[in-house]
Amino acid sequence: MSSDSDTMPGRIFGYEKQVHTGRNSIEDFLENLKGVFLGPVIWVRETIVKPNQKDYNYYHEQLRRVPTVDQCYDDDRLCKWEANQQLIRDKLVDSNILSILRQRYEDCRIYEAPDGMRKCKPLADIYQEAEENYSIKYGDLGVAVTAERCYAKQLNRMLWERRHGPVGTGMKNDSL
Repeated sequence: MSSDSDTMPGRIFGYEKQVHTGRNSIEDFLENLKGVFLGPVIWVRETIVKPNQKDYNYYHEQLRRVPTVDQCYDDDRLCKWEANQQLIRDKLVDSNILSILRQRYEDCRIYEAPDGMRKCKPLADIYQEAEENYSIKYGDLGVAVTAERCYAKQLNRMLWERRHGPVGTGMKNDSL
């Protein structure tokens, strides 16, 4: 902190002292007062905070995938809690993807006003498929979604499709 550049009369906390050409001496005084209060803050940020800060964009942070609830032991409450938190994050991501697709479709319909149904058909198909998949995965689970209930729903769906074919086609008739 006591380097030669800090002791120069034109430097305050390692920064060049600005020469203010205010209209009067009151403005110069206020600018100097602002420098006295902001100088230490700038110095702390530049010498302590910036060098110790991780250099990544927060929106690119990747969280590790945790084991799913079927990989957890029955008495491992922490593993089940992590699986629930992972499911909540996945549901939020899927919900946002669905929202973005819906917004794109609605924007296309507004932009292509008279021919919106015909020209936006590919977007409508993508949105309908994504909505169907979201409903298959999270539908009928209610507000308090848990990983165990979601896993049980997937197992029940797989058993139904094995016995009766795809959901929505009705039950197979074994007598034919």
